[in-house]
Amino acid sequence: MSDLDGVDRTLLRLLQEDGRRTTLDLAARVGLSPTGTSQRVKRLFRDGFITAVRAVLDPRKLGRGTLVFIQVRLDHTAPQVFDHFAEAVRRAPEILECHMVVGGFDYLVKARIADMAAFQDFLQRVILPLPGVRETHTYASIAAVKPDAPLPV
Repeated sequence: MSDLDGVDRTLLRLLQEDGRRTTLDLAARVGLSPTGTSQRVKRLFRDGFITAVRAVLDPRKLGRGTLVFIQVRLDHTAPQVFDHFAEAVRRAPEILECHMVVGGFDYLVKARIADMAAFQDFLQRVILPLPGVRETHTYASIAAVKPDAPLPV
């Protein structure tokens, strides 16, 4: 973070708000020339501060209106079990995120499905057959209080 000055931080905030901002818009907002702004944005990409620019889709319009979080406990914790579990998770398109966690469970899975009627099929078809799964606890989101918040810069 020490490599970032105030202009860099402002550019990062603006691009988090709307990744489609033009160089001209960014330049006007940070008080630099378009060329200088473009060079800074390119450096922010090159240095890994910005890793991607993508569209945020409405899951309801795509038939994935239900968000579930699933705690997964594995039957034993060995590197091979973790590796097989991770490989299988990466192949499941319904799973948006999966994090190895500390505490009572091994993984926290975030998935989007059509509705709760489809959840049972998803659980039986995708989650329970994952390598090493011993126990799951599921939480369905009923309201998004703070989804996809920008990182503080």
